[in-house]
Amino acid sequence: AKIGYHSSELHDASAAEVIKKLSSFKPQEISSTLWSYAKLEHASPKLFDAAAGEVIKKMDSPTFNSQAISNTLWSYATLAQPSPKMFDLAAYEAVKKLGTFNSQALSNMLWAYAKVNHRSPLL
Repeated sequence: AKIGYHSSELHDASAAEVIKKLSSFKPQEISSTLWSYAKLEHASPKLFDAAAGEVIKKMDSPTFNSQAISNTLWSYATLAQPSPKMFDLAAYEAVKKLGTFNSQALSNMLWAYAKVNHRSPLL
């Protein structure tokens, strides 16, 4: 993402491989993967749909920390990938972990909710 090189073929093939292995990814690995696709502005609906299911399964884990939550939400919002169920659950988990959010994670999370126009009574 930093050198400006973008290969659609590489990212499409990688997405297919990630989907196969997604259940073994840790929360930070999921959020970093999604972040890289968003940073490159490379939409991958199948990857993001599969990842949403995995995020929902793992969101209540202590290792799904504030940075992973905010980066995940930022990634979905950046690529305009809808996932209402995941956004609802993320709001619930974020409220529980709110004291651990630094200013960057907090602002990224709130921006993501605004960007996708997802209203949560919890936030």
